[in-house]
Amino acid sequence: MKSRLVEEGPARTLVLGTLANSLGNGVFVTCSALYFTRIAGFTPAQLGLGLSIAGVAGLFAGVPFGHLADRKGPRGTAAALLVLAGLATGAYLLTDAYPLFILFAFLYALFDRGAYAARQALIPAVLEGENLVRVRAKIRVVTNVGVSAGAALGGLALLWDTGTAYRLTFLLNALSFVVCGLVFLRLPAVPPAPQRPPGEPRLAVLRDTPYALLAVLNMVMQLHIPILEVILPLWIALHTGAPHALTAVLLLLNTLACVGLQVPVTKKIDELRSAVRAFRVAGVALLGCCAAFALSSGRGPWAATVTLVVAAALHVYGEMVQSAGSWVIGYELAPPTKQGQYQGLFNTGIAAVQMFGPVSLTLLLIDWGTPGWLTLGAVFLVGGLAMAPAVRWAERRRAASAQAAPATVTAA
Repeated sequence: MKSRLVEEGPARTLVLGTLANSLGNGVFVTCSALYFTRIAGFTPAQLGLGLSIAGVAGLFAGVPFGHLADRKGPRGTAAALLVLAGLATGAYLLTDAYPLFILFAFLYALFDRGAYAARQALIPAVLEGENLVRVRAKIRVVTNVGVSAGAALGGLALLWDTGTAYRLTFLLNALSFVVCGLVFLRLPAVPPAPQRPPGEPRLAVLRDTPYALLAVLNMVMQLHIPILEVILPLWIALHTGAPHALTAVLLLLNTLACVGLQVPVTKKIDELRSAVRAFRVAGVALLGCCAAFALSSGRGPWAATVTLVVAAALHVYGEMVQSAGSWVIGYELAPPTKQGQYQGLFNTGIAAVQMFGPVSLTLLLIDWGTPGWLTLGAVFLVGGLAMAPAVRWAERRRAASAQAAPATVTAA
């Protein structure tokens, strides 16, 4: 693990900081729902409403906090927002009043998503070229490792099932944010972006239609995220004869595949042409995944198990190549001086999928069944194929902007 994932310089700092934070997040995700319902005393409906309100903050935090990272420097901005997110996590333990819970959830989502946008601006600022994509792959690997290890620690808290055990998990998550922020301060200082030219809007990304289309297509492809996390257990239980324990096995295999294969899969995805090709491959793989899920409907234990294993394999491969392609496209087609606000918009899709994906995919796949899977597969295929013309449009826009910039400076 050390030889493959931890290298010298800024890459090591980014990887270790991410590992610390993902460990705390794994603990928090495992235990937070039970803490809020059993210890704090909120009903499941209250919890869902509060988290939905907080999700709105996550949707709109990326661009403004990314812009702040551009203007003030991504290193200090990311570190400050990580510490604030940690404080918001710890604040959950200070009250069992529902209005304050909503406030702290809102602040946590705001600072967490803002820190994510600033972090995405920090990565290209301290890395370059092929190293950028490779380190992003390693960051994804350690994220899976950290979340899995954190979930195991959270399992101990669930086993003890005491208020003290749950509170310790919250404190561990709060500490993980603070540690990550302090670790990032060891990265090289990144100067703020220069002042924007006269007449240029403050949030230029909101007027960059081609880049917005790239972000939308990437969001569509990220609909694969809720498939294993939310849809898989419901599909197995309600539509197939496969054993319910298969859910845990397939989730474990997904994690192990990402840990072992994400870096090798990424090696040849390091420029726009290969990134576009990766999206086409992801579209085909995810279409096959959806078709395999559809074929498992109504099957007996053995047939359903084999079909679902094939579906999970296609899913994780599509997931890995889509992620690698998105890193290249998101960074390469963003102006170097505006990476914060551009990454904030590009990664808003994650928050949107996490907020709306479970409900929409449950209605589409669980309620509609096989036609729903085939519809979703077609959406993946179209999204993967549409990325090529969208990238060409964004390239033309970027070239035109580069040509117009000298004229603007001269006129000023």
